[in-house]
Amino acid sequence: MSGGRRKTFIVPVFIPNQGCPHRCVFCEQEKITAQQQGPVDARRVTRIIETAICSRRFDPAHAEVAFYGGTFTNLNLQVMEELLGSVSPFLKKGIFTGIRVSTRPDSLDPEKLALMKRRGVRTVELGVQSMDDHVLALSGRGHSARDSEKAVGLLKNLGFLVGIQLMPGLPGDSREVFLSTVEKVIGLQPAMARLYPALVIKGTALARMYEKGDYVPLGLAEAVEICAESCRMLEKAGIPVIRMGLMSSPTLLLQGQILAGPWHTAFGFLVRCRMYQEAIASQLPSRGRLEKVSIRVRDRDVPLLRGYRNEGIQWVSMMTGAEVLAVEGDCSLPPGRIEVLET
Repeated sequence: MSGGRRKTFIVPVFIPNQGCPHRCVFCEQEKITAQQQGPVDARRVTRIIETAICSRRFDPAHAEVAFYGGTFTNLNLQVMEELLGSVSPFLKKGIFTGIRVSTRPDSLDPEKLALMKRRGVRTVELGVQSMDDHVLALSGRGHSARDSEKAVGLLKNLGFLVGIQLMPGLPGDSREVFLSTVEKVIGLQPAMARLYPALVIKGTALARMYEKGDYVPLGLAEAVEICAESCRMLEKAGIPVIRMGLMSSPTLLLQGQILAGPWHTAFGFLVRCRMYQEAIASQLPSRGRLEKVSIRVRDRDVPLLRGYRNEGIQWVSMMTGAEVLAVEGDCSLPPGRIEVLET
């Protein structure tokens, strides 16, 4: 189980589809980010930053500005200079530790990478999605798994931290194919990873495939299981998974925008709860041995045991056949350790 890492306070600046050479089958950035496509200039970046630093949760020792939603390294060099330059005054004052950007594995220009280094970019997140060329081709990505391998090597050699974004459930994907992707990503040793199960969003090519019966999305339970196994593999290899599931946005949540797929507002929490259940299953008493129990866990593990809307309590009852009367937090217990007491 992951834990103990101080979360980075990310100030996101969305540049929907800017710099993207085409639309991938699953992509609808305007709805995902709740922002219309259009140019983002320095004044807008400054306004976003000034609003964010007023937050009570803002911590300059753990804060970054992030340019998301497009292919940052495909932007015009002058546009990149303007956007990155708008963050420079805040970096010089120590208000942020750095900048991160997202981009494609096949869009890394040496001159632009040099500019990013000079302007304080620390992290580059690559939209890898899959390490299977068949899946990539069916998804309209326009790059290969080899492109991703080369991109990670290049960025690491230049001193960037590399994040990898993966998308289980794309056309042509399967549990076995995706876990193979995860194994290949582990071999690349990125600094972090994200898991975004594919969703069918209205207006995308994937939606048209779904409506014709040419694509079957993952179900929620299946996506949770795949991401739980993937997350366990990545974090066992020392690669933190910093997010699972798309963030909610007002536009995305409008009725009829998500047509199908494993959408849940607390998807990442569902996955973490499932991983916790797998970790404690061997510590539960055998079914039928006890009638009523109370459970003691580490304080911070109480939400993981309870689960979403107490689904974890129901799972414990199903596994043991016992009624769970109480769940107590105990700071002396180590992570993942539980004590089951007969009541």
